[in-house]
Amino acid sequence: MIKLENLSKSFGHIFAVRDITLHVRAGEIFGFIGPNGAGKTTTIKMMAGLLSPTQGMVFIDGINMAEEPVSAKLKIGLIPDRPFVYEKLTGMEFLQFTAGLYGVEASEFKKKSIELLSRFSLYDRSNELIEAYSHGMKQRLIMCSALLHDPRLIVVDEPMVGLDPRGINMVKDLFRTLAESGTTVFMSTHTLRLAEEVCDRIAIIHKGELMAIGTIQDLRQHVQNGDADLEQVFFQITQE
Repeated sequence: MIKLENLSKSFGHIFAVRDITLHVRAGEIFGFIGPNGAGKTTTIKMMAGLLSPTQGMVFIDGINMAEEPVSAKLKIGLIPDRPFVYEKLTGMEFLQFTAGLYGVEASEFKKKSIELLSRFSLYDRSNELIEAYSHGMKQRLIMCSALLHDPRLIVVDEPMVGLDPRGINMVKDLFRTLAESGTTVFMSTHTLRLAEEVCDRIAIIHKGELMAIGTIQDLRQHVQNGDADLEQVFFQITQE
């Protein structure tokens, strides 16, 4: 579903991401972890077509992002770490706007919007202006909008920011359900326990370079500690 081939991004003489090659399978929940400034968000922006790489290529479901950006982006539902929304719209109006961008048919939109707003406990507030929403509600609305066009790939940057414990459990269950239906979930997070709990495989990035990738057991073998949890593995791999 995702192929990153020798992907790099530099700003002047500084490389934020350097020569990353990464393949993520369809239906996989894939974790992407690293310290602050490691290159996680830069990588996500290149994957989503928001930032052009200095070198290398991004393929989404076999589509080259550089050559066919619109087709590639139609495969993606992006959930950023901060919810960027038009606060003078109602929740339902924001979803209508999103549906127009992705070409969702009117008949399908009605059914899908009600289903998603209900799932994320927003339906009763869907006709209120977004400016009245809490941060967590805005984050849940962004998740609704990302799922509206049934993307093959969900890209999530810090999915649990601003969510209460009930919302966190709901999102974890959602990711599992999506993966079971064949949707790929690519998740960048600082919450190591979350990554360890829900991800099939995890990649660790440090100073723009991919340091390790695999299942939890693979990562334990990488640091030669069969009893290590993800936090121990993470600190050993990213130590200065």
